Amino acid sequence: MGMDCARKRRYRLRSAGGWMLRAAVLAVVVAMAMQGRAEDRAVKSRVSPVYPEIAKRMRVTGVVKLEVTVDAAGMVTDVKTVSGNHMLSTAAEEAVRKWRFVPGSETSTINLNINFDLAQ
Repeated sequence: MGMDCARKRRYRLRSAGGWMLRAAVLAVVVAMAMQGRAEDRAVKSRVSPVYPEIAKRMRVTGVVKLEVTVDAAGMVTDVKTVSGNHMLSTAAEEAVRKWRFVPGSETSTINLNINFDLAQ
């Protein structure tokens, strides 16, 4: 009887592992599909971000990663910070909202890196 319980427990663990594997594969497929939405569109006009004064004084540098939604006409409709320093991300978002892209066939999502460097 004790052996039977041990087998059932191992079976349940294997079944749970199979479920987790299927969930992981599904997550990878969804992530790849999301990346497929990202598109490279040429920039028609670019506005440089204003380096925040407090960030300059504190010598804060780094890259702000943004996810930008661009409509078919090339206008920026949404900007979200993916990662980066909060002091810099606001300035990056404000600048990118003023950018204009080459028109495309549909709305697209673009991943951008905005570099803040005191030497520039």
